[in-house]
Parts: sequence; structure tokens; C-alpha cells
Amino acid sequence: MVRKLFVFIFSVSLLFSFLALAERKSASELPEKYKKWLEEEVIYIISSTEKDVFLHLETDRERELFIEAFWKQRDPTPGTPENEFKNEHYRRINYVNHTFGRGVPKPGWRTDRGRIHIILGEPQDIERIAGETQVYNSEIWFYQGLSKFGLPAGFSLVFFQKGGVGEYVLYSPTSDGPQALLTSYFGDQTNYLAAFRVLKNINPSLARVSLTLIPGESDSFGRPSLASDILIQNVLSVPQKQVKDEYAEKFLMYKDIVEVDYSANYIDNESSVRIIRDSTTGVFFVHYVVELTKFSVQQYQDKYSTHLEINGKVADLEGKTVYQYEGSFSIELDEAKLESITYRPFDLYDMFPLLPGQYKFSVIIKNDVSKEFTTVEKEIVVPESESEPRLSSLILGYKMDHVSSASSGLRPFMVGSDQIYHQPKNIFHPEESLFLSLQILGLKPEQSQNGVLTFDFFKGDQSFYERSKGWNEYEDGVNFVEEFSLREFPPGHYRIKVAFLDGERELLTEEDEFDITSAAAMPRPWVYYKKLSPPEDPVYAYILGRQHLSRGEMEKAKERLEEAYRKNPDSLEFAFGLAQANFTLRNYVQTRQILLPFSGLEKTPYQVYLLLGKSRQALGEYDEAISTYQEAMSRYGINIVLLNSLGDCYDRLGLRDEALAAWQKSLELKPDQPEIKAKIEKIKKSG
Repeated sequence: MVRKLFVFIFSVSLLFSFLALAERKSASELPEKYKKWLEEEVIYIISSTEKDVFLHLETDRERELFIEAFWKQRDPTPGTPENEFKNEHYRRINYVNHTFGRGVPKPGWRTDRGRIHIILGEPQDIERIAGETQVYNSEIWFYQGLSKFGLPAGFSLVFFQKGGVGEYVLYSPTSDGPQALLTSYFGDQTNYLAAFRVLKNINPSLARVSLTLIPGESDSFGRPSLASDILIQNVLSVPQKQVKDEYAEKFLMYKDIVEVDYSANYIDNESSVRIIRDSTTGVFFVHYVVELTKFSVQQYQDKYSTHLEINGKVADLEGKTVYQYEGSFSIELDEAKLESITYRPFDLYDMFPLLPGQYKFSVIIKNDVSKEFTTVEKEIVVPESESEPRLSSLILGYKMDHVSSASSGLRPFMVGSDQIYHQPKNIFHPEESLFLSLQILGLKPEQSQNGVLTFDFFKGDQSFYERSKGWNEYEDGVNFVEEFSLREFPPGHYRIKVAFLDGERELLTEEDEFDITSAAAMPRPWVYYKKLSPPEDPVYAYILGRQHLSRGEMEKAKERLEEAYRKNPDSLEFAFGLAQANFTLRNYVQTRQILLPFSGLEKTPYQVYLLLGKSRQALGEYDEAISTYQEAMSRYGINIVLLNSLGDCYDRLGLRDEALAAWQKSLELKPDQPEIKAKIEKIKKSG
């Protein structure tokens, strides 16, 4: 079998810091290998976030994985075995140690020339000034072609042998000035122009860069250029501009959650989340899109495939888990399809129902093929009620599909009967249309009767385009979709404001922003999602019921779970959920009745036997409870929960020897059980 990994890079924040959860070490506490890596090998290119995370790691294994991730984030060709950035970095270190470390009492990497060479590499030109009696030995390094890092198109850096001895140090027009380059200057040390004129007569080349390092910048006032000092600071910060260090915090956050072979392979993403109410059931769904910066597939013969695993979690603001879910996407492509998507982003759409409330939502997406992972963390709000009118967040889409009927299944970003294709960055092309969708909820009849929707577009602070439409012009009084041609919109940044007017009064407003690109073409993403069950499917009532259970809202949980169970009583999942709610409410008869049909089936899980046994035990049906616990042990083996429950049942029946045997076996498995020891002592004293 031939397997080949294809990796596609796409052009693409919310940072979460877990640094406070671990103890931060000082560099001196690190093993020598990692201390050298941090304080010597990567000292000029590591960001403060990366350094903080590294000092919070607890084991050498974690440090090795982090170092692997550190270099992967800088690899310009991640689909190849070589890491060109890493190789070039160590080549530069070897070069500066050999070249700039001679004749000075420190290694070359610690010198100013060594630092700049490690950061920027070799200059396009070096002009050396040496052996002159009136100026100190100097070097003028000229760089160009680094504007992608926010640097000028061309600029110089100057190094000079201060005082005529030792290493060459980096020259600052402001801190040093032309006078510092002269071996003998007895004029006013604050008169830069006078010193410049002296230097110009001696060495015009050195004088040219003594007041400004940027060609073409005026030095007519005879003062050093502040822009030159800003340039030097920008040069020193170039390494931080070469990488997004969010991966480092993700590494710390998820190193104990994702598998080891994933933890070093965080990939970036863009994401967007919207809350949309289903028109049929009134249930709110969380809709989200994750646009991956990297999408990997494997090849077998003429087929290409990948497998994505999704783990989502919703917690309340105190951190208590309200809902967890798992999902998977197996994707298979032929060569033609692969070719059509190679240079397009990959957008994964998904959705799930959620009860009203304020939450922290997170999702981990893992690619089984490449062992890469990415994460999204958002704070979300699902409206509590419709007692007050509200306008939803806007969804800006580049494409829209009309779905004939919701009974065919729910789809992510479907508003009413229209599915909106929405990219997180909200960038559009002038040849496209912008599809704007929204929901208005909770309006009273008297408010909607004369209502008007207004759509105002702003370019900068100036109004650019307006449209208004009466409420009665829409067939649907909740879901709204408008299409806007962008042909007359010049490239730039825009803001759109949607308002609902109750007569002359502006009752509701919502805003969003978007950009129109000047690029000749804009490849839209390849969108992948699974169509969900129709809104009437009992699975949604079950999910919401489980969420009520997690929130401790037992009566509400029972109501939702009964709805699911009533529609599909053969579902063990639905039955067990309802049984849990009833047991918590001490409805033991109902719990037993719900679970009895599933006992004895081939694939009945352990938890069903345990809950059935507990309900029988609570009803005083000790013989039946014992039979249930024994059935569980015969299928799944013994454990202290079953043994302790068995002991309690035997004790209730007066079977003391059997109770003692069960409890003593439990103590063999876990000796530290004071309550069980007390029960044993009580039986022994009474017997």
C-alpha cells in the first residue's frame, strides 16, 4: 500500500491564557540542554508568549514537544521533510560564532553584529571602513526587500568599534550621533550638525548614515532621525512578526487533553459563531464555521481521504460543563475534486441545539491523517426569552441556497428556508452579491404593523448606500434575507447598520463590518458539512434534556426527555436519559419501568444495570436488586460500587455472611473506605 501525505496551505484572536495554572520556572532551573536552547539558540527569535509557555512546562517530554511545535510553526514548507527556516537559523548561528566571535571575549551570537545577522541574515552589501585615523573602524550594512516585516524598502545599519577597541556595536543616530564615530571631536557634543559636517569632510559614506539610516529621509535640519531608532526596534522585533504565537498558549492549554502525537501540531484558523432560532420548533441552535489554515489528505491509489474528529464543549460562566459532544467527518475525494479545491480554503460548518444562557464554547478539531489539531474558544449568549424584542447578529454571506423544505434536514447557517454561505473574515469581491440575513424576535403585533427595516452602508464615516423596506413586504415576520449587488462598491472597508423602526422610533439596531477586495479574483472556500435531522426529530429534545440535567433542572429535564422517549421508546439512549431524571427526582417506579425492557439485552451497558439496581434497591426490592447487580458483574466484572450495593442489599435481607463477603471483597479492591469498615464492625459486634 502506498500512502502519501498532501498538505495545502491557505492564506488565512482570541487568546486564552492558562499560564496561571502552572508554576513558572526560571531559566536557571531548566536542565542545561533546554536552558541553552532558550537562552542561546532561540533567544532572538522566541516571542515573550512562547518563552512564558516554555517556562511553565513541567517535563522534558513536554519541552521536546514544544520545541518541535516551535520549529513547525516557522517551517515555510511543512509538507516536506526539511525545515528550511530551522536549518538556516542554525547556519546563521554557526556563521556568526565563527566570524564575529574572534578577538572578543564573548561568542559571536552575543555580539550586535551576530544578533542582526541571526535575525535578518546576510545584508545585500557591506561597506567596511577600517584603518582611518579620524574615524573609528565601522561597517555599513545595507538591506532591502524586507518590507513584508514592516521595514523600509531599503535601509542601512551601522556598527562601529566604540573607543577603537573591542567588538563592533550597533550605532544609533539618536543615542550616539556623528560625534561618536569620530576619534577626535572637541566641539559641542550636543551639536550634531557640526559633528556631521566634520564627518562629511572625512568620510562622506559614513556621514550619510550618521543622521538617518533610511535613504531619502531628510537630514536637512541636522538632527538625528527618530525614525532610525524606530527602525532598529522594528528590526529587533522581526522574528515576532514571522509567526503567530497563539499556538504556544494552545499547546499549554491542550497538552493534557489532546494525544501526544497531536500536541506539537497546532494549526491556525479563522472562525465565526452565530445563534439562530429554528422557525419550526423555536429551539436555538449554535451555528459555527471553522476555516482551517491547513488541510491535509492522504493518497491511496487514485483516491484521497482524510478524517476529522470534533470534540465540543459548552460550559457555564463558572466552568461547569453543560453539554459535550463528539463528531467525525470522513472525507473522500477523487483527483478531479482534489484539483478543484487545492488552492481554496477549507470551511467546516457545524451546529447543535443549546438552552438559553451565557456560556463558554470550545471545540477541538483533529485531523487523524496529519495528526494536527486546531481549537476555537468563544463566549456565546443564547437569548433567555422573547419577552423583549431583539434583533439577532447579522450574517453576511457570499452565496445563498434556498432550501425547499426544512423537513429535508437542518443545515448550518440556515435562516428560515435559506442557507447562507458565510466566511469568518467577511471579505467580498466587487463582482459578487452580499447576502444579509437576520432574525427579529419578540415583536408585538402593534410594533410590527407599521414597522420598517433600514439598511445603511458606511464607507469610513460617510454614508454610502441606503435601503429601506416595510415590514409588510416580507412574507416571513421572523427571518429576513436581503441581497445587495456590490458592483458599485469600490474596494475598501465598510460598516453596515440594520435598524427596525417602529414608526419614527428606532427600536432595534445591529451592526457588522466587511471589506471589499481590490484583488482580480477571490477563490471561495470548499464548504463541508453534514445535513442534520429535521427539526421535529426527538434527538433535539433529548440533547436539550441532557443539558437541563447538567444544569440541575430536573423537572425541565424530565419534560424534554419524556418528549424524546415518547417519540422513540425503543431508543436506549432516550430511555436512560429519562430514567436518570426520574431517579434524581426519586421517581423510582418510573425509573424501573423505563429500564426493565432493556435489561438482559446483549449490548445493554453497565450504567443501565447499575441504575436499575439502584431503583429496585430504593423500592425495597432487594432480591431483584441483587439479581440485577449480579447480572452486571457477570457481564462487566466486579467493582466497589456493585460490591457495596450488594452488601447493603444482603444486610437489609439479614444475610450477614453474604454482606460481609461483599464488603470485605470491596475493601480488598480499595482499602480506604471508612464507611464500609464501620458497617463491617457493626455486623461483627452485633453477631
